[in-house]
Amino acid sequence: MTSSHDTQTTTEAPWSETLRDGSRVLIRAIRPQDREAERAFIEGLSSQARYYRFLGGLCHPSEEFLSRLTVIDPVREAAFIALDAGEVNSSIIGVSRFSADSEGERCECAVTVSDHWQNRGLGTALMRHLINVAGSRGMRTMYSVDLAGNAAMNDLARHLGFSCRTDPDDPSQVVYELELQPVDRPQR
Repeated sequence: MTSSHDTQTTTEAPWSETLRDGSRVLIRAIRPQDREAERAFIEGLSSQARYYRFLGGLCHPSEEFLSRLTVIDPVREAAFIALDAGEVNSSIIGVSRFSADSEGERCECAVTVSDHWQNRGLGTALMRHLINVAGSRGMRTMYSVDLAGNAAMNDLARHLGFSCRTDPDDPSQVVYELELQPVDRPQR
C-alpha cells in the first residue's frame, strides 16, 4: 500500500450538514465508545433495512461484530455516524463505512440510514464524505455488494455515479462500483 495518507479519520473534527428538508445532523468518526449506540441503531432498523444492510436477517449483533463495527483500523477503514443535531443525547441515525483491501487500492463501502431519516439526503451526505476520504487515501475504486431489490441503494449509487452490474457469483445481488478521483489534501 502506498502510504501518502495519514490517519485522518481518527482526528477529523465533527461537522454538521443541513439536509434537504432543513434538518441538521452532526457527523463524526465512529469511536469504540459508540458500541451500545451502534447496537441500538442496528436493532432499531426495520427488518427490511437490516435485511438490505446485512444481506440477510441480522437482528441482534454479537459482541465481536460490534467490535468490528466500532474499533476502526485507521489505515484500512473509515466509519462515520450521523446524529440528530437537534437532540442533546441523540442516537445514531446513519452510518457509512469502508474497508480497503490489503493493497489499499479498492474498498468496499456500506451506508445505512435509520428508517425515519431516509429520503432527506443523509445517505448522500455520508457517502460523499466517505468517497472523499477514500480518494484522499489514494484508493482507486469503491464498491458495494447489495441485494438487487434494494431500490433505495440503487438510486443512491446511480446518483453518486456508481456503475452497476449483476454479481457474477449471485444473481440476486448487484455490484456497484465507482472509480475514485485522487483528492488533493491540504498540507499541515
